[in-house]
Amino acid sequence: MQKPLADLLRPESLQDMVGQHHLLDDGTVFRKSIDSNHITNMVFYGPPGVGKTTLANIIAKNSNLSLYKLNGTNASIDDIKNVIKEADSFLNHQGVLLYLDEIQYLNKKQQQSLLEFVESGDITLIASTTENPYFYVYPALLSRCTVFEFKALQVDDIKEGLLKACDKLGLKINDDALETLALASNGDMRKALNNLDFIFGALNQTRVIDNDLVKGLIDKANIAYDRSEDKHFDTLSAFMKSLRGSDPDAAIFYLAKLLKGGDIIAASRRLLCSVSEDVGLAYPQLIPIVKACVDSALQLGMPEARLPLANATILIATAPKSNSAYLAVDSAMMDIDQGKGTTVPRNLQNTHFDGADAKVKGQHYIYPHDFENHYVEQQYLPDDLKKRKYYIPQENKNEQSFKEYWDKIKKNNKKK
Repeated sequence: MQKPLADLLRPESLQDMVGQHHLLDDGTVFRKSIDSNHITNMVFYGPPGVGKTTLANIIAKNSNLSLYKLNGTNASIDDIKNVIKEADSFLNHQGVLLYLDEIQYLNKKQQQSLLEFVESGDITLIASTTENPYFYVYPALLSRCTVFEFKALQVDDIKEGLLKACDKLGLKINDDALETLALASNGDMRKALNNLDFIFGALNQTRVIDNDLVKGLIDKANIAYDRSEDKHFDTLSAFMKSLRGSDPDAAIFYLAKLLKGGDIIAASRRLLCSVSEDVGLAYPQLIPIVKACVDSALQLGMPEARLPLANATILIATAPKSNSAYLAVDSAMMDIDQGKGTTVPRNLQNTHFDGADAKVKGQHYIYPHDFENHYVEQQYLPDDLKKRKYYIPQENKNEQSFKEYWDKIKKNNKKK
């Protein structure tokens, strides 16, 4: 069976690797440590196809340690015990390096079985994961490792890797074809090489890759989007923060990414949340407008749903902002959590008859509509919170006009 091109052309030295400049460039602490052959327990965290496995292989090759590989998707306790047993053998007197791919799939007991030997130094562990290790790796094991984050490769990094591959294969690739192929990879070098491998099989004797050939075989970019992974939550976070930050271009981009991933529901929920949290009282009329856009999108479905959602996105991003309501309700909930305001003032209670032991008889509620401007001063907050201010109007036209109105009404009421 023929091996995939990505495995056949896997770099064998740090010089051959592309991307991860924050780790691999000359002068970085990581590069100096690896060059000096100072190998410690590490966790490589990042998206697929960015060099985690390749780097682990290079480190193992350049060290004097015996390399063992396990994959979390199919490794068992017995597999781990066999590695531990090998670590104690005479043949591995210089030590064992265990490369554990997809460590997030190991359960707690399996990860715990490694603890003693990692701590003693009998096993040097390099683990890799596409998930956040602080959520998926057993804390005691993680505390004995240094976490290094691998980033998605840039387009130029992918181009560099593809050019090296074409050179080894004796192929020529046109600039526009190289650009298309690199963009289609979404930062995944393995994906780029697999696409190149597929194209290689369709070449005629010219051995030249042009853009028409690439476009014919790659219909669209492989969207790097999985709702179960951190990328989903990163995209949602970026979408919400772009709306709040009044950047319509960024907000539209992240909306498009969510929709390309088929997640209308999450995009709609973020829009409904942002219009109340971030726009709020600065433009309250926008809340029902966004709700109408979301309702339209859910009725239409894709691809038409993108239109009302795009309208809502741009409206929120360009609208004036206020989080006064958000701050007010969170502040009130904090007081409730602290046990404050447990007793409703007597004038607001639903009880109309007082007990025999009541010091003050009667409810004494004052009906505001019986007074000018439908307002009369009376206590509404509980006694222990009666001077508390939750709502503070912010500096926007809408809230300031309300403030001006009520300041005038309440001031005139006190004079009477």
